[in-house]
Amino acid sequence: MTVATTTRLVQALRSREASAVELLDESLKRIEAQDGKLNAVVVRDFERARSAAAAADAALARGEQRALLGVPMTVKESFNVAGLPTTWGIPDTNVPPPQSDAVAVSRLKASGAIVLGKTNVAINLGDWQSVNPVYGLTRNPWDPTRTPGGSSGGSAAALAAGFVTLELGSDLAGSLRVPAHCCGVFAHKPTHGLIPPRGQAPPGTPELSVSASPDLAVVGPMARSAADLLLALDVLAGPDDAQSVGYKLALPPARHSRLSEFRVLALDEHPLLPLSEEVRSVLHRFSDDLRRTGCKLETSSTLLPDLTVTADTFTELLLTFLGGNLPEPTYRRLQQRAAALPRSASDREAVRSRSFVASHRDWQRADRTRTFLAHQWRQLFCSWDVVLCPILPTTAFAHDHAELDQRHIDIDGRSIPYAALGTWASLASLCGLPATAMPIGLGRSGLPVGIQAVGPYLEDRTTLAFAELAEREFGGFIAPPGYR
Repeated sequence: MTVATTTRLVQALRSREASAVELLDESLKRIEAQDGKLNAVVVRDFERARSAAAAADAALARGEQRALLGVPMTVKESFNVAGLPTTWGIPDTNVPPPQSDAVAVSRLKASGAIVLGKTNVAINLGDWQSVNPVYGLTRNPWDPTRTPGGSSGGSAAALAAGFVTLELGSDLAGSLRVPAHCCGVFAHKPTHGLIPPRGQAPPGTPELSVSASPDLAVVGPMARSAADLLLALDVLAGPDDAQSVGYKLALPPARHSRLSEFRVLALDEHPLLPLSEEVRSVLHRFSDDLRRTGCKLETSSTLLPDLTVTADTFTELLLTFLGGNLPEPTYRRLQQRAAALPRSASDREAVRSRSFVASHRDWQRADRTRTFLAHQWRQLFCSWDVVLCPILPTTAFAHDHAELDQRHIDIDGRSIPYAALGTWASLASLCGLPATAMPIGLGRSGLPVGIQAVGPYLEDRTTLAFAELAEREFGGFIAPPGYR
């Protein structure tokens, strides 16, 4: 049976059109035949997966109908899976494999999913490319000279190549959405805190019984269709408590059931980041298609929060968060660099330097700005249902492994600092809003272009419904040449 979507696999399993063992065997054959040129599935657990598939077939024969029973999948390397290494791509971690699954992994397994391995990441989950000294470089199935995105790049590559139909990833500054855009798949960045992050922590972190959601960071699903994202969200969402396994969180229903009913604010301009004409043309084509369905679509609104303030506040909070986890010698060097800056220095590099070593007082000020921006978003979503905006300003870019502060991206002849690539991600990340990434076509280069639908706080079902309706109307995932 041809691998298509998780929803279709579940139907095939329940109707006995296919067995769990057959589906797993197909996934393993594709990985063994084609992953050598991609390097997406870097930790393999095939023997335990075979045992789990046989057990799933026995459960199906008994009439069990768990949400993902018998579906093969992979998860991002950063998630703990009992008995498998978790390195985050950091060399010489020298810690024993975890003895328990991350909460999200545990919920997927409890729903019947078969985890056959783990997919590659950026080192320390800190890049929009996926390369590290432990597992090497992951390539994009559309063009091996280009990035599949990061830090969930192995996840997106595995989906696009058809190795699996479902993935578990995470996002802080676009780590779900950027790979989805680069590889032409779907991803959902949930409302902050909706899915417990416990069990996704740097190697050597103690395995605790409960954890708080780190600022800005979320856990979320990736798939080859919008319906699969919703299926996975229902499995994953809920409070961080062992008793919540199988608990379906009562999120607000989707605002509309027809595409024509949606009020859409579509953005293609940002004061801090130009957009390539290739990406812009695909976005405009998608907007024109939406208008033809009858939905209300505008390209500006006085209710939109200030995008520059949003990006700057996000940068400050993000770097403060990252700075708190730096090794002590690195942190001290950054303190000295920030102290040497003139008081009057206010350029972006100065702001970045100070943010890494910001005081709690500085953090509180930025957090108050975030609260004000969240209020503005609430006001905006009284008049609009979703805000559409780009994910990256270009299609997947060429691999570049120079030092981060030395990298630049070419956007139609303009050289843009690499750090600016997270600008569009900040719209949803800063205030913890849900955002569904969806493929909307190919650019003139033949590479996929994605868009993100940002929605109101806790209204994840609205952005997912919008993506599903648009997929039905215009199409969605396209397999890369050579992987069809």
